[in-house]
Amino acid sequence: MDPLPDSVLPAGVRARILPGINGLDIHVLEAGYETLGRPAVLLLHGFPELAYSWRKVMPALAAAGYHAIAPDQRGYGRTTGWSADYDGDLAGFRFMILLRDAIGVLFACGHRTAEAVVGHDFGASVAAYAALVRPDIFKRMVLMSAPFSGPPSVPFGPPTAKAPDIHAALAALARPRKHYQWYYSTRPANENMWHAKQGVHDFLRAYYHHKSADWKANKPFELTGWTAGELARMPTYYIMDLAEGMAETVAKEMPSAAEIAANTWLPDSELRVYSEEYARNGFQGGLNWYRVRTEGKVSGELEVFTGRTVDVPSTFISGRSDWGIYQTPGAIERMQKVACTKMKEIHLIEGAGHWVQQEQPDEVNRLLLQFLAS
Repeated sequence: MDPLPDSVLPAGVRARILPGINGLDIHVLEAGYETLGRPAVLLLHGFPELAYSWRKVMPALAAAGYHAIAPDQRGYGRTTGWSADYDGDLAGFRFMILLRDAIGVLFACGHRTAEAVVGHDFGASVAAYAALVRPDIFKRMVLMSAPFSGPPSVPFGPPTAKAPDIHAALAALARPRKHYQWYYSTRPANENMWHAKQGVHDFLRAYYHHKSADWKANKPFELTGWTAGELARMPTYYIMDLAEGMAETVAKEMPSAAEIAANTWLPDSELRVYSEEYARNGFQGGLNWYRVRTEGKVSGELEVFTGRTVDVPSTFISGRSDWGIYQTPGAIERMQKVACTKMKEIHLIEGAGHWVQQEQPDEVNRLLLQFLAS
């Protein structure tokens, strides 16, 4: 697999393949690589994204004196060595393996430590465990769009009653619903998006639009609890209609031709980079990250960190219009008050939804560099 061509990358950003890292050949983007001795910043993307999602952040980090490194994570883009077989072994997608991948990338780029690990969306989970488990390597942590409320706890005291079945409760609503993460864990999910009737390009256009500040109905607020009635107050990209797949869900919110032409944060030429990668690979690699979580494949090994906190300097950046920060009730408060002992500030950026570093890169870069310099 060849790296992304220079023609689609910003000036000063290069792509290359790092071979033989934890069983993978990992595709990375880099900026600020020309000068040795620069402190590293490791950037971890989410779903359905790529290292390319950091294209607007990397030049700013390089200009400030950092070596910015963004891999296509396991299951994504031009990184190879993982299996897209739904019936394959999910072991490679456990969070400790994903963290091993990240450390391997950092070391292969010539760094023993990173000044910061920055994670967006599902990449925030890997970034959080990086800072939790290896604070000697990752000196600071920046999470975007997905709060970290701490590792799962080992039950303490007498056994408690089993929690109500939230999925049965969602399905029993007057408007039957389902949770997107459990939908993403089903066998049909990849086929539904990969071979969407509208095509991968238009599927991604609608998906990114639906979760951005451009979709004016994105006006998130805190939910009172993990109940079907409360969860159903979220948009359908999180709490879907029971009978529909994600392709049908977002097709209803496809932006008009005029809206697409007016989009400056993700013009069609840049969206084409995503759609060509996903048209080749499908979505199963990224969906496997959801499966290890919803199928309980990671809970046991992560429970060994029960009670541990993230003690490196940390900050959180998200879009004001991002429902992701509220999809788990109470997560923001637990992150700042319990899980992270040195997270002084939470930044919610106006004019940004879920894709904050793409929708409002100037403000993200300002906050990121301010944090790194503090």
